[in-house]
Amino acid sequence: MSVSGSIELPREPFGSISKEEAGPPVEEEHQPNPWKDATQEEWDDWRWQLKHRITRAEPLKLILNLSQEEIEAIEASKGRMATAITPYFAKLMDRNDSNCPIRRQAIPTMQEFHLSPHDLFDPCAEDENSPVQGLVHRYPDRVLLLVTDKCAVYCRYCTRRRLVGSSEKCITEGELDEAVAYIQATKKIRDVLISGGDPLLLEDDHLEGIVAKVKRVPHVEIIRIGTRVPVTLPQRITLSLTAMLKKYHPLWISIHFSHPKEITKEVRRACAMLAEAGIPLGSQTVLLRGINDRPTVMKRLMHELLKIRVRPYYIYQCDLAMGTEHFRTPVAVGINIIEKLRGHTTGYAVPSFVIDAPGGGGKIPVGPTYVISQDKGKMVLRNYQGKVFEYQEPPSQGP
Repeated sequence: MSVSGSIELPREPFGSISKEEAGPPVEEEHQPNPWKDATQEEWDDWRWQLKHRITRAEPLKLILNLSQEEIEAIEASKGRMATAITPYFAKLMDRNDSNCPIRRQAIPTMQEFHLSPHDLFDPCAEDENSPVQGLVHRYPDRVLLLVTDKCAVYCRYCTRRRLVGSSEKCITEGELDEAVAYIQATKKIRDVLISGGDPLLLEDDHLEGIVAKVKRVPHVEIIRIGTRVPVTLPQRITLSLTAMLKKYHPLWISIHFSHPKEITKEVRRACAMLAEAGIPLGSQTVLLRGINDRPTVMKRLMHELLKIRVRPYYIYQCDLAMGTEHFRTPVAVGINIIEKLRGHTTGYAVPSFVIDAPGGGGKIPVGPTYVISQDKGKMVLRNYQGKVFEYQEPPSQGP
């Protein structure tokens, strides 16, 4: 089935899921609109969306009743991680509720200026595992290639807040060549994750140049792209982009989703275009206090993702990035979420809950304990209902 034959561009820019699943509705009638003069064609243009990103409190006041704390924090954030919100994403925010899950992710609060003694400048030790500029080599057979520090929307809990938005520039040709040379010289690397910032903010030809160079390395088997653009700027997923990406299979895309309210008509359309280009899609979700830390919310998100052909992949414990303590939950909250998913819904809807070990230790899976005991060829297990079962292992076959 061709992409162009099966996807229609929706004319309503603010489509969403049901009220029960989406939370408070976005107020549209009689709501001030700073983009009222924009045509539908302009609104659906990703470059127009980027050009009109909100970076100051004044434009936000036209569509949201900002608290005084939010106003002060937006101004104060200029010297730290900047504020930037696409008009599309801003229109998903509840006008009157400062606890709106979309609003809390993108609008700074003064809590960001509280630094916990456990906060780390580089929580995953990416800088010390960077053999050349823009490349992180932490696992034996795969590397992370950071191609830009620019994002469509700057999430306030970002683990790379030390980098993102600092220049909104891309990796230089010389830096890219040096990174590719390292990959070519390191034969055990078989998997390259292209991330940033957000690599899908690059123009098609620029992104293709990067992907093509990596693809030409003989021992690279898989290319992955990490992105939040299908959520914060779904207009970027175009026929020309998907046609280009389709040329470089096997190519996988991991998309950062946080809440069911993010899954709108536009997002469904974007993910459908990627899926119909033959690109496997996975989700990565950061566990966030007051946003998605209830099992019912997380289950709704996982179900909505499956409906748009996105396989739940990871739930991350929020990293120890500077100024993010107010987003972090106890680890037990994530374990409880997995407990409420496993056995209570399809296994496809159960991601791995992981902690990215501080200091560069890598992802460590954490979850409920189902093994009660193991002794002399017998394993005692419990299931999702709490019932206990014995499994007899085969006798040892010797050396």
